[in-house]
Amino acid sequence: MRCVPVGASRRLRWGCLGLAAIVALLALTSDPADARRRHKRSHARLASIASSYDPPYAAIVIDAKNGGVLHAANPDAPRHPASLTKIMTLYLLFERLESGKITLETQMPVSEEASSQAPTKLGLKPGETLKVEDAIKGLVTKSANDAAVVIAEALGGSEDEFARAMTRKARALGMKNTTYRNANGLPNDEQITSARDQALLGIAIQERFPKYYRYFSTASFVYRGNAMRNHNHLLGKVEGVDGIKTGFTRDSGFNLTTSVKRGPRAIVAVVLGGRSAASRDARMRDLIETYIAQASTKQPAALVAEAAKSEPTKPEPTPVPTAKPQLASADSAQASLFRRAPTNCRLQSRPAQPRQSPRSR
Repeated sequence: MRCVPVGASRRLRWGCLGLAAIVALLALTSDPADARRRHKRSHARLASIASSYDPPYAAIVIDAKNGGVLHAANPDAPRHPASLTKIMTLYLLFERLESGKITLETQMPVSEEASSQAPTKLGLKPGETLKVEDAIKGLVTKSANDAAVVIAEALGGSEDEFARAMTRKARALGMKNTTYRNANGLPNDEQITSARDQALLGIAIQERFPKYYRYFSTASFVYRGNAMRNHNHLLGKVEGVDGIKTGFTRDSGFNLTTSVKRGPRAIVAVVLGGRSAASRDARMRDLIETYIAQASTKQPAALVAEAAKSEPTKPEPTPVPTAKPQLASADSAQASLFRRAPTNCRLQSRPAQPRQSPRSR
């Protein structure tokens, strides 16, 4: 009989044990029940990550009649706007409508770039056209990213050029903390805003375009047989809410700009960085109910005016109107500019006068 050295025998036994362990592990991993358990553990881990996500919170409540700041939390801190971006996209579209360069019936071409945008969207195809009024309703209700790019390309020639025009308009309105890089709010590290800037825009768009602002209260929209409900769940559920826009990306959290009118009182409130749509809406409800009673009942004066000499804009191509252009309506009367809130946390408003250059927000 051949003798096997003791050391070799031990190595042989350990090798056999290791092989057996590998075989057992393979058997376990091939077990469907075990695969299901591992799948559940993976989902639980992702859910845990999601529940721990806590984007920076910011909020502001503005008296829409006198510019008073009724509440503020990190109002000037930089935040991502997400789909609140579309408020400015619509502001520039409303300008074109007001000037008569386009009409609600104007058809805008759909490019491959617009069609390829991430959801949510209308599902537009390259080569199709989108009517201006459908684009407005698509942005307000569905928050359609493809429709936003259609608007940008139709009015600005390209989305990049349109985004530059959006930023110029923000500066003209006094939105010092806002920079736009796209028309729909899809993630971009350089696209930033603040709660104060969004409140300013929320007031400006209804002061400037009362005729078109009504679209923000659209509860639902049917497009090509598909019914779309407004993402703003406070519409029709909280007294006096008439708009304006929701937004969400992973980096921004859940955002909401809301306008409320109750009797002689009016406020615009902004919540940025909510952890869920439900918690964001609950926070907005609390802000509305807490501060609407503190709003002024006096006859309002216009709060937001564009700078008299804003940065020049590049000529932009426009679609061919399907109806005869109308005369542009006049701008609103000379108004006050928002100023940085002093220590008593109120935005002071005053008639614009020569030789005065208030810091605007």
